[in-house]
Amino acid sequence: MNRMGSLSHPLLLGFEEIERLIDRAGKGADGGYPPYNIERVAASAEDRPELLRITLAVAGFTRDQLDVMLEHNQLTIRGRQDDDKSREFLHRGIAARQFQRTFVLADGIEVRSAELRNGLLEIDLVKLEPERMVRRIEIGDTNGGSVR
Repeated sequence: MNRMGSLSHPLLLGFEEIERLIDRAGKGADGGYPPYNIERVAASAEDRPELLRITLAVAGFTRDQLDVMLEHNQLTIRGRQDDDKSREFLHRGIAARQFQRTFVLADGIEVRSAELRNGLLEIDLVKLEPERMVRRIEIGDTNGGSVR
């Protein structure tokens, strides 16, 4: 039995990949850790593309412990910390914790940069305006006759 998804309407053709991306994004949720913001950053001029920024709170992580990967419109941020066995804690409220956070990007969104400052990882995305295309499709005659 086939699963009927939200994008399976007969007038929506070729959206199966989008539905798979939505499913993948839902499975990538990690209980809210690390917390993050997504914001629209004002462009300085009207002709510039829209800029989006993802900010993750990654206090305690160094650049070497963070990976930012983009594969097939899926942005994945991973953090890995090793437990320091040489330290003896009397109280441990800050855990050495691994995480993976995944964002699915629409076509036309590109990763511009990633910066780590003061425990915040900022990933800037640019949303490019798609090129508008109008094309006339000629109708052929398969009957072999000529049209008058």
